[in-house]
Amino acid sequence: MTSVLVVEDDENLRVAVAARLGAAGLDIEVAGDLATADQALRTRRHDCVVFDRMLPDGDAIGYVHARRLEGWRTPVLFLTARDALADRVAGFEHGGDDYLVKPFAVAELTERVLNLCRHAALDRPSVLRHDDLVMDCARREVRRAGVLLTLSNKEYAVLEYLLVHGGDPVQRADLLEHCWDSTTDPMSNVVDVTIRRLRRKLREPELIHAVRGLGYRLGAG
Repeated sequence: MTSVLVVEDDENLRVAVAARLGAAGLDIEVAGDLATADQALRTRRHDCVVFDRMLPDGDAIGYVHARRLEGWRTPVLFLTARDALADRVAGFEHGGDDYLVKPFAVAELTERVLNLCRHAALDRPSVLRHDDLVMDCARREVRRAGVLLTLSNKEYAVLEYLLVHGGDPVQRADLLEHCWDSTTDPMSNVVDVTIRRLRRKLREPELIHAVRGLGYRLGAG
């Protein structure tokens, strides 16, 4: 399911936006300040973030700009009461993908968020890489250090999902939802079993690491 983080300190507005986006079929997480948003963004990948600009612990534009310099690419929509041309330009120059001035229609916000999520999906590269691991999505081939690997359909799906999310942690529940069908028991260990098989096939040095209490991520140890 497409995941969206809504960062808004006005509780009534936060609840209303989350409810409308959730009704549109999106998986919604909420935060009321930058610190909570940062924790959410560093523990789970989102397909889009809706940021109120002026938050209790700072202007979201500075946070987004700093994350863009780190290579963070998640689409961002800024919400703000600041409607001057210079403010809108600054939002785009510092990493925003869209900008909506308060007061706004929640229906319009929903369409803008859905549009950003669609564009993010279309921007996915046909070749995914991590260190010496290369996945050619068009040919459905995976190589490590130039060696072609033989993967099952589930192993391929899990690895693709991890690659798409880069080094961000991925929850077991998200892997289960994305790579298996709805009849799979959510309490089963199919994810962990598939990860163990992948680790053996990928060989050393290890690329897939457990994140305690959450799931898995790609990266150095």
